Amino acid sequence: MLELTKDTFEPEVLKADGVVFVDYCSDGCVPCQALMPFVHEMADKYAANMKFCTLNITRARRLAIGQKIMGVPVMAIYKGGEKVEELVKDDCTEESIENLIKKYI
Repeated sequence: MLELTKDTFEPEVLKADGVVFVDYCSDGCVPCQALMPFVHEMADKYAANMKFCTLNITRARRLAIGQKIMGVPVMAIYKGGEKVEELVKDDCTEESIENLIKKYI
């Protein structure tokens, strides 16, 4: 799973070919930490079908705000440089995350 920074976000997500999954998280987010092993498992399972990335918004606040990320966790799907779907906070369950991924593979 690729760890994004404010410098790598544009080339790795916005200018990427295909579908990109982005896990927006932060250091103090307990739900983010709880979901992390599952998200990494999904990245291993579906890596052949889409790119999986994570962005710690604690280190990239302006970028997160620019992407309309106002709280975490957020799981987002990008296609053609555009965010096409996202799961926010309480909607981020293991089942809903895997269903979101399956919809785009």
